[in-house]
Amino acid sequence: MRLNFIALLACLVLLPTMTSANETSDINEKSIYGLNEHVYIADIDMHMTAKLDTGAKTASLSARDIERFKRDGKSWVRFYLALDEAHERAFELPLARISKIKRRSGDYDPEEDKSYTPRPVVKMSVCMGSALRTIEVNLTDRSTFQYPFLLGSSALKKFDALIDPALKYSVGKPQCDTHNITTAFAE
Repeated sequence: MRLNFIALLACLVLLPTMTSANETSDINEKSIYGLNEHVYIADIDMHMTAKLDTGAKTASLSARDIERFKRDGKSWVRFYLALDEAHERAFELPLARISKIKRRSGDYDPEEDKSYTPRPVVKMSVCMGSALRTIEVNLTDRSTFQYPFLLGSSALKKFDALIDPALKYSVGKPQCDTHNITTAFAE
C-alpha cells in the first residue's frame, strides 16, 4: 500500500513538469515575429512591409480597380496594387472565394442593411523570414492605412507565429528561395 502511495505521489509531482515540457516544445517550434515584418509576395513579385494583427482573422492586400471575370469557365480576379507608388500593372489570379468582412461601426450604413462587406479572396505565396506559406488574402483598398499588407490570425497560424508587439522586423528581410516557388495561380 505504501509503495502505491509513493508511486501516486511521484506521478502527481512529475505530471505538471511533463505538461510544461510538452507546452515548451510546442512554443520552441514557433517563430517569434514583431508587430511589423518585411514580406515577399511571390505571386505579384513584390517586397513590402506588413502589419501582423492577431485581432484580424484574414490577410488583406491593398488593391484597387478590382474586377471579377471568367477564364476557362473559372472565376478570376484582376486588380492593381493601391500603394503610394504608381503601379500600372494589372495582376490576375484565380478567385478562391468571396469573404464577408464585418464592417466597422463608422463604415456601416443602416439603409444598406448589410453589416458586412464582400471581398474577393485569392491564394498567394508569402515569404516572411525564411518561412514560405500559401495563404488566403482578401483584396481591398488599404491606401489610407500605414501598411499595405495585413496578416491576420489565419495566416499567422500557418506561419506558426508568436507575436511580440515590442519587436519590429525581427526576422529581417525575406530569405525564401523564390526561384522554386510555385505560385498560387499555378494550382
